[in-house]
Amino acid sequence: MLKQGDVAPEFTVKDHTGKAHSLSDYRGKNVVLWFYPKADTPGCTAEGCSFRDHKAQYEQKGTVILGISFDTPEENQAFAKKFDFNFPLLCDVDRKVGLAYGAADDASAANARRVGVVIGPDGRVKEWHAKVDARAFPQEALSRLQ
Repeated sequence: MLKQGDVAPEFTVKDHTGKAHSLSDYRGKNVVLWFYPKADTPGCTAEGCSFRDHKAQYEQKGTVILGISFDTPEENQAFAKKFDFNFPLLCDVDRKVGLAYGAADDASAANARRVGVVIGPDGRVKEWHAKVDARAFPQEALSRLQ
């Protein structure tokens, strides 16, 4: 599993609007990767909304939030619309990003893990958390950012 100081695996995937995002696009900023394996995971969508609610505070700390799911762009688009999400929701339908970051144990969303990763401006992992509490993690990660 990833640990503090490891180089964060690079990726390029599309978000719910069709725009491509690469991790290297955000070099020089803190990046929080928020893996929510499937939008239909019980309680996942409502709990994840706290990232939306803290977006301005994250931006003040020079931090970008990238949500990553195993859903299609269309499913993520419906997800974003339903909950008024205002940050990119990346579509990792083949689970390659999830596997690289430890968020996917296998091809089944039922066995996938919610993972939170904080990547520093240098592109290295600052924090990696498995089985994060979806309600608490957004505020906890924010409180630890420099």
